[in-house]
Amino acid sequence: MPEPDETGTTFEENARIKALEYDRVVTQPAATVQCGPLYTVAEDSGIVIDALDGEPGVYSARFLRPDATYPERFAEIYRRLAVRPDAPRTTRFVCAVAVVHDGVVIYETRGTVEGELAPTPEGDHGFGYDPIFFYPPYGKTLAAVSEEDKLRVAHRGSAFRSLADWLVNRGM
Repeated sequence: MPEPDETGTTFEENARIKALEYDRVVTQPAATVQCGPLYTVAEDSGIVIDALDGEPGVYSARFLRPDATYPERFAEIYRRLAVRPDAPRTTRFVCAVAVVHDGVVIYETRGTVEGELAPTPEGDHGFGYDPIFFYPPYGKTLAAVSEEDKLRVAHRGSAFRSLADWLVNRGM
């Protein structure tokens, strides 16, 4: 199915938009009769750079333009930061998750991981903005650590662990 337009101004709004639209499409009467109650889960995530007033933020996947490469995006980020040499390099990854049932948002959570913008891209693991996200406890970017180490602290993992706890507590 086509992805809905992400018109929200926050990760939470975009996660809700997607979950509500997917729920509308997949919970047709025939599907619920065959499968029982359906719950739709959607997420929105990205990188927030404080020195850039939160950019790329909700536009992380479309920063510059939808077909921009990550090296192009990194170059633009570093170009914009060059004129703000004293601005803090604090950065975070954010993941918002929304669960919808019968057209109603019934659960939301957020996962974050705090870090700093790396002086230069480093590492070839992970994807997206991982090469420029320096995680101080590891002393490396998330692209320079093992997948296991990244998953231990990652924003999506945090959000989905909260979702799993919620599901368990509901007896699902």
